[in-house]
Amino acid sequence: MYDIVKTLHSYWAYLVLLILFIAVINSLVKRAKGKDYLAFDFRISLFTLIVSHIQLLIGIILYLVSPRLSLFSDLGMGGIMKNELARLYLIEHPVINIIAIALITIAYSKHKKKLISKTKFNTIAIFYTIALVLFLSRIPWDAWLA
Repeated sequence: MYDIVKTLHSYWAYLVLLILFIAVINSLVKRAKGKDYLAFDFRISLFTLIVSHIQLLIGIILYLVSPRLSLFSDLGMGGIMKNELARLYLIEHPVINIIAIALITIAYSKHKKKLISKTKFNTIAIFYTIALVLFLSRIPWDAWLA
């Protein structure tokens, strides 16, 4: 079960990053060109929200079935914080990515309340870009690209 969920989580991450990148570029380009916010832009923002939340659910399941979870009882919190790899997988990766998904959720909610296209694109561009940077900062690159 762990291997299946881990593989799904890894491959779904590619989709999340791709859609998030598209949403960021779309909002930056259309804001710079002064374009109107259209249904297509709304769908990109919504799809980004949906795929990121699915990734969160997969990640929570992965966290709960992970054999690394036993390190909390084996090493304790102090031991985990001293171990770079354990800290990345058990603390940094989940916490930072939850924050990134929260930013996507906040941006989506805030942009719907805006009436002007420029402010809609600004909200999406700022929050989604920060989320993208956070995601990229906590990906376990050694394991992901192997």
